Amino acid sequence: MNLTGLLVGLSTFLIIGLFHPLVVKAEYYIGVKSWVLFAIAGVAFAIASVLIDHMICSIIMGVVAFSSFWSILEVVHQRERVRKGWFPEGPGHKK
Repeated sequence: MNLTGLLVGLSTFLIIGLFHPLVVKAEYYIGVKSWVLFAIAGVAFAIASVLIDHMICSIIMGVVAFSSFWSILEVVHQRERVRKGWFPEGPGHKK
């Protein structure tokens, strides 16, 4: 019995679920400039994914990398959701 697919699927589900509140909090406290942190994390995890020999760990690092890259776009969308009043404006916003 091979559980690799289920492990990778569950890990992907949890990582994506973790990134939604991370984007919301980053935009709230830092603002849209938090995209830089997501870009740095994305590059770091992409490099880690290439360098790690263990297949499952490499795949999970790749999922985190591309979740970080996707979060760059999502932090911009989050700013728009704040402007529409769907989320509160935090200290990361300039008055």
